[in-house]
Amino acid sequence: MPKVAVYNIEGRQVGEIELNETVFGAEVNKSLLHQVVVNQQANRRRGTAATKNRTQVSGGGRKPWRQKGTGRARVGSIRSPLWVGGGTIFGPSPRDYSYRMPKKARRAALRSALSSKVADGSIVVLDELVLNEAKTRTMVGILSAVKAAKKPIVVLADWDERIDRAARNIPGVLVSKSLGLNVYDLLNHENLVITKDAVAKLEEVLA
Repeated sequence: MPKVAVYNIEGRQVGEIELNETVFGAEVNKSLLHQVVVNQQANRRRGTAATKNRTQVSGGGRKPWRQKGTGRARVGSIRSPLWVGGGTIFGPSPRDYSYRMPKKARRAALRSALSSKVADGSIVVLDELVLNEAKTRTMVGILSAVKAAKKPIVVLADWDERIDRAARNIPGVLVSKSLGLNVYDLLNHENLVITKDAVAKLEEVLA
């Protein structure tokens, strides 16, 4: 089982914790991570891009000139895609890009992402994270003390409004509940700062 140090909010080591091998010591499956990240990005797409085809462009109800005898090419409507101001051929239309991946695959990818943070030494475990006041300066001090100030994701066992308010103004910092953690956010942040209680909840669900 991988062992990592446990720190307090002042940056001092107060012990060690043995992480579950299944959750934090799994083999990193890069292909699966890529699939899940693409899935999450697809699910976040709005899919509202649209253009008008020749039936939707206004005007063009009358034939511009008669079919024969003018010496010009035959035309049925000034809203033909060949004309300026005409419709668009094969343009985008609103659609739903989302799709579902199997739950086992999503959980395996999350285990891979967590294991990659441990392998890279980018995980910091805190004995607890409690703020008396929602002060951004206090949160900056904590992240600096544990040497995880560079684009960290802070994972808590339960939602804490004070911590969220203290962190939301710090560029690159994201606060997440353990049960709301996802692969994209983990990989998009350089450091993982997680409490002991959050570790226990993740191990309970993913082991």
